[in-house]
Amino acid sequence: MKDIKVNVKELSIYYGSNQALKNITMDIPDKKVTAFIGPSGCGKSTFLRTLNRMNDLIENARVEGEVLIDDINIYQKGIDVVNLRKKVGMIFQKSNPFAKSIYDNIAYGPKINGISSKSRLDEIVEMSLKQAAIWEEVKDRLNHSALSLSGGQQQRICIARSLAVNPDIILMDEPASALDPLSTAKIEELIHELKKYYTIIIVTHNMQQAARTSDVTAFFYLGELIEMDKTRSIFTNPSKKQTEDYISGRFG
Repeated sequence: MKDIKVNVKELSIYYGSNQALKNITMDIPDKKVTAFIGPSGCGKSTFLRTLNRMNDLIENARVEGEVLIDDINIYQKGIDVVNLRKKVGMIFQKSNPFAKSIYDNIAYGPKINGISSKSRLDEIVEMSLKQAAIWEEVKDRLNHSALSLSGGQQQRICIARSLAVNPDIILMDEPASALDPLSTAKIEELIHELKKYYTIIIVTHNMQQAARTSDVTAFFYLGELIEMDKTRSIFTNPSKKQTEDYISGRFG
């Protein structure tokens, strides 16, 4: 389907004998924000990591089922995982800029992908920083270390670094949980802007954030997908009692 970007079919994840995700089936829409909510340890981040095969890096991890991105199963043999991770960018909970200049952080991915023209790199750096809504704050100090920036700025540098390789999908694992309210608001505004161009999938513990930023919300509990619907429906009229109990604060 044209408006579905990611199609997950009967996905289960095991770490050794422990089953972390149980038979997840869902469709993730293109150029929308999909939020994953649920208590700690319920499988949200594990599921997020299956979308760019980060679980491959975990010993004893085993995947059953299918994850299709643009109708291609990313777990089939012969998939170029490096290319997949270029297409599916990841923003982590703790901002992790490289110990390099702001410029070199953003130019890093394009350089690895074979772009060496200085003028082209300048263009990509400027465009990515503008898209990440931080160009005006850093344009006069591109040669300064990215580590000299505030936490909120560092997170936007990481987002710009992800955008520089022209992804289709951006995964965000609690991208604002370590930030102050003002920086969080900037990240949320940025998410709203970026969904015009990218499919965004965000894991958040912050229910208000899910309600504010997402179009679709999926509620996970104990490794299962309990319910997935338009965000407004999930928060005003959930169809499952477990969802209602979690959203109303009865557990979690």
